[in-house]
Amino acid sequence: MINYFSTIELTPIFIVNLIVAVCIFSIFLAVLLNFLDDKGSAHKPKKQKKSIVETGTMTLFFILVYFLLRFRVGSFAQSNWLSVGIGLMVMVFGTFFNIWGRKYLGDNWANQIKIYDNHKLVTGGPYKFVRHPLYASLIWMFYASSFIYANGAVFVATTVIFVPFMYYRARQEEKLLTQQFEEYKTYVKKTGMFFPKILK
Repeated sequence: MINYFSTIELTPIFIVNLIVAVCIFSIFLAVLLNFLDDKGSAHKPKKQKKSIVETGTMTLFFILVYFLLRFRVGSFAQSNWLSVGIGLMVMVFGTFFNIWGRKYLGDNWANQIKIYDNHKLVTGGPYKFVRHPLYASLIWMFYASSFIYANGAVFVATTVIFVPFMYYRARQEEKLLTQQFEEYKTYVKKTGMFFPKILK
């Protein structure tokens, strides 16, 4: 009997790809669990707004990034181990931050923009550092992948497509949150949208 696992070479590139794959799988699993939990939820939305930016369009962007990396579109050099190391740290941290954000968001999560009857303003955990940790962490992870694989096209695509889309979605959410919670304006002033505020 052939042991296929014995034929796998634990090269540095294999290990890098494995770490990235585990991070991506973890995010997709967390999203799937959100959808399953949302279907079983009994609370009703008080306000809601449809957005073009949702899980489906975010997944399309992920597919775009995959093809850019897979076919080396925009690859400009061989990755050096410093950029790979920094990229991997950001990738792993972004995965942790995303899942942490989902845990804190709890029943407030929705694929589309919704304010529920029992909606609570979440400002603890990762929300102490950024207002939108789920979007922020994905932005960090896409930038990290551009460093890990030395791909300028992924960096540009993240900057000109993904970040503006995330900003648009975040602003849509914040409009409803400002209407719902008086204290949200104060929260906005002291907390960054996608990156922590250094000066408050």
